[in-house]
Amino acid sequence: MTIEVKVPEVGESITEVEIGDWLKAVGESVEQDEDLVVIETDKATVEILAPQAGRLSKILKSSGETAQVGEVIGHLEKAEERSAEGAGEDQTRVSESPEARKSAKGRRSKITKPEEPVRARQSDSDNLSETQPPVNNGTAGSIEEAPEINSAAQPNPAAEIEIEARQPVADLAPPSEPTPAAERSESPMVGDRWGERQEKSVPMSQLRRRLAQRLVQAQQTAALLTTFNEIDMSAVNHLRQMHQDLFKDKYNVKLGFMSFFVRAAVEALELIPEVNAEIRDGSIVYRNYFDIGVAVGGGRGLVVPVLRNAQTMSFAAIEIAISDFARRARENKLKPDELQGGTFTISNGGVYGSLLSTPIINPPQSAILGMHAIQERPVARDGAIIIRPMMYVALSYDHRIIDGREAVTFLKQIKTSVEEPVRMLLEV
Repeated sequence: MTIEVKVPEVGESITEVEIGDWLKAVGESVEQDEDLVVIETDKATVEILAPQAGRLSKILKSSGETAQVGEVIGHLEKAEERSAEGAGEDQTRVSESPEARKSAKGRRSKITKPEEPVRARQSDSDNLSETQPPVNNGTAGSIEEAPEINSAAQPNPAAEIEIEARQPVADLAPPSEPTPAAERSESPMVGDRWGERQEKSVPMSQLRRRLAQRLVQAQQTAALLTTFNEIDMSAVNHLRQMHQDLFKDKYNVKLGFMSFFVRAAVEALELIPEVNAEIRDGSIVYRNYFDIGVAVGGGRGLVVPVLRNAQTMSFAAIEIAISDFARRARENKLKPDELQGGTFTISNGGVYGSLLSTPIINPPQSAILGMHAIQERPVARDGAIIIRPMMYVALSYDHRIIDGREAVTFLKQIKTSVEEPVRMLLEV
């Protein structure tokens, strides 16, 4: 019995998807609800699950092709039919004579048996010797499969020194073959490492194309401007050091920086509602809720899942949600509706080492907050120069709806809240 694999509904207004990687090859077995194929939309990457257990018998849409929602992209063969075929194959194997199996086993043993000891692979580090014994890295069979090294055959540095001191240099025979280091020095880098000059053309995914369109749209339609400030992270660092262990034990997640900035953003958005608004059909739409998007790196690019009603979330709820977003982004398991409808965005380029940037807003939003790397810098406090962990922050905003005064005030409120986090907890 043939089972059709169809493109499911993956979100409002999405009618076309791009086929990603098939996770099973034709002929492979698949269990019910097991990931079968990846599809990409202009908002997210989604896995299609196998509707029933069986065997993938046909792929109608290959990786890179487009398909409509509801279209059949592959066929499964039901498990019962597969079992019948498998039984026939097993019967064929049973019919083989014991002598034939023994002969085959002998041939395999003869082929796989090494004729001479194999040197252990050299590590990526030049400080490791080629004769260093293999290290168990946790991979099953890693030690058993590695060739044994005869300790008696390993060079004795002390003996070598004694021989060299006692034997004239002229009597020393040259090595029969060059050492690996010599081989590397004689080989040109271009020939060995880089090879011939080549180019590779890879089609842009729908997610990347949509992201590019929105970034260009923001540049063309919004009056973009960026204002900057810097934040002393000493108080936040102190709180995290004091309560990190208790927080992690209770909530099974680390207390990071993002929860402080999300809570600070909620307070600043309440103070300056224009930053949380948008221009729609010639009108300014204000909101009394705060759906804050948090940019995270995913398996197929940057994605911005949304914290719904962030004004109601505790520090723990924010950290748990962001940790879950990051994990599912790496696994390409975020849902399309989790990536839509944000009213404000926070992007943390500091995790990649960015010191300063001018982020681009995500239309139809009116602003985006950029966090950056924390660096110890000299600052003036009460007439003295001291060292403090400092972070530059940037607010890019649409000048059509947000004036410079509101943008600067918003960013100063972020600075105040993060530098005095106890005020956020006391709500003063």
